[in-house]
Amino acid sequence: MKLRDIRSLVNVEGPARSVSQRLARRCHSIEDVRKMAAARLPLSIFDYIEGGGEDEASVRRNRSSFDDWSFVPRWGAVENLDLASTLLGKPVAMPLMLSPTGGTRLFHPEGELGAARAALAANVPYGLAHLSTTPMELVSAQTPGLRRWFNIEPMADKGMLQAMLDRTADAGYEALLVNVDCRAIGHRERDYRNGFTAPPSLKPRTVVEGALHPVWAWRFLRNDAIAFPNLDGTVAEGPLASTPDMWRTLLSGSYEPTDWDTLCDLRSRWSGPIAFKGCVSADDAAIAADIGIDAIQVSNHGGRQLDHMASPLDVLPEIVERVNGRVEIIVDGGIRRGSDAIKALALGANACAIGRPYLYGLAAAGQEGVAHVLRIFAEEMTRTMMLLGVSSIKELQDNGPSFVRNRHAAFARSTHEYTGTQTATPKQKSSS
Repeated sequence: MKLRDIRSLVNVEGPARSVSQRLARRCHSIEDVRKMAAARLPLSIFDYIEGGGEDEASVRRNRSSFDDWSFVPRWGAVENLDLASTLLGKPVAMPLMLSPTGGTRLFHPEGELGAARAALAANVPYGLAHLSTTPMELVSAQTPGLRRWFNIEPMADKGMLQAMLDRTADAGYEALLVNVDCRAIGHRERDYRNGFTAPPSLKPRTVVEGALHPVWAWRFLRNDAIAFPNLDGTVAEGPLASTPDMWRTLLSGSYEPTDWDTLCDLRSRWSGPIAFKGCVSADDAAIAADIGIDAIQVSNHGGRQLDHMASPLDVLPEIVERVNGRVEIIVDGGIRRGSDAIKALALGANACAIGRPYLYGLAAAGQEGVAHVLRIFAEEMTRTMMLLGVSSIKELQDNGPSFVRNRHAAFARSTHEYTGTQTATPKQKSSS
């Protein structure tokens, strides 16, 4: 090889000129973003994102359930490929939303505002948690064109409920996400072992972790103290000792026994769409459709509540069949690839929701990190559809079951056929 040939092969990149460019060079998947987040955060804070209930079996199953489904591409022209879809009657750039997460400013000072701005730029809905660290009104003021949904819990206290609904409507939130999987806080043992509290308290371990992550510590200390402003009027003011303490205080204030009548009453009080969040039961999904709920968010709370709760993907086909198009279906839990989202859509979901992935992006690089995560999902969904031979989300949803196969079902079928062939042969020989 001649010297000029060698020179033509040399490609020296200059330094990244922006956060966006640095992310594009270093993070080619959600797992890459996750690793960057892990390096930026103290272990106890990162474990708060990662952890689940008890033995974390639900967390693991949420991921492994996607491996049970394989793609069956079909040959044909793919023209004008488009991720655009609709969700709760309005257009979205892709069938994806950011699910509500609590304590978001723990991961980066931009917190909910950074995530909301990235969602606005990507034209996808954003769910704000009841336990958000930014007031709902401020999120509205900063993102006037964003489709904002607010996450609440069923409340037996009608006065408290109406006050919350009035405040939510006045702040311009179009839909409610109603948690039905939080009658008690999950036993999140990682947090207990780490001595995690929200907001963090100064303990020797906290000081050491902060010293090992000085950028995070500096940002945390120089910004406003972590608080939960959407709880005003629900719990007493002042810091709460820990996440379980915070939930116990909230539960004791508003969580007297609630049932389907509570949700019927909520439906009568709220004129906008309502999503029934935390459902893995086809029976419950059918009842929710009967009482006028608009959407089912098939979810086990990311495996953070009841351990061994069914994986959303495992129950999705049954729920889709049972509700028979009467409500829209959103799926969350374990989604880490655009191909995961495509599998859920092929199995009948209208859209998918992500929580941990965008928190990784937020921890890694604030708003730019969330935007990068959304770009990864868009690119991966586009590439998967192209390789499947699908041009649009509607085409995928109309013909979804033909594009996926459950590997366990295929194995059982092939084993049955093989066994049947083997047992038939001797009988044929004996009769001849």
